Amino acid sequence: MTTLQWLVLALVATVGHVMAGVWYLADQHQAAICKKRIYALDVKPTQWRREFINSLFIPLHAVLLAIPAFVGFFAERSTLSFWLSLLVTFVWAEVWHYVSHRAMHRKSLLWIHREHHKSQINTPLTALSFSFSEKIVFDVGLLLPLMLLDALVGMNFYGIATWFIGYLVINSFSHANFEFRPPGFNRHVGQVITTTTYHALHHSRYTGNYGLGTRVLDRWLGTEWPDYEAVYQQITAAEKPLGRLKQRVDSRASG
Repeated sequence: MTTLQWLVLALVATVGHVMAGVWYLADQHQAAICKKRIYALDVKPTQWRREFINSLFIPLHAVLLAIPAFVGFFAERSTLSFWLSLLVTFVWAEVWHYVSHRAMHRKSLLWIHREHHKSQINTPLTALSFSFSEKIVFDVGLLLPLMLLDALVGMNFYGIATWFIGYLVINSFSHANFEFRPPGFNRHVGQVITTTTYHALHHSRYTGNYGLGTRVLDRWLGTEWPDYEAVYQQITAAEKPLGRLKQRVDSRASG
């Protein structure tokens, strides 16, 4: 393990909390980025305490990435291998997250995911609030296939680590209670990419919208909430937040 690798792992271990701090300060200072609220509902102080305690396990991402790197996996260092590893990790993470996430909503596996869903309205710490078991399931399921693939094509540690850093940054604002993207986002790139509103509906309604960073599998497998785009338009164009957890919006409003 090189000094640079340890520094990258330190970034993986801490960037989630750094981003939570950024969003918290932005909200406290009423920054423009926080203007378009998704839910006009309060969060109890007990939720903040619970989420902070759960967030202390977040460095586990760095630990579980360090183990295979320490024993010799992900040693390829070419530029091509970096981009290939980043792309492969992104695609596999989308598939693994959707499959495992949807599975953990079944009664037999809900005990793994229940802690995260105690937060129905998201805070800057919700993105870090998972049970220890869920972090293990996600990271091991993500990394083991990459280790197997490493034997065939040679995977790059920095490409995989870059995905982890991007995931922790993106996941932080996916769990905010404000939408910062423009009203027309879903006409173009938003047809593929998720938004903060997208994941907020999953938390408040408990099911649907299982995707991590893309809508692809939800749309293909019929698990996307049909009024998502209407909700998004209400929040971004009309700047009118939802007032109830189970509130629906006429899907014709998105047109």
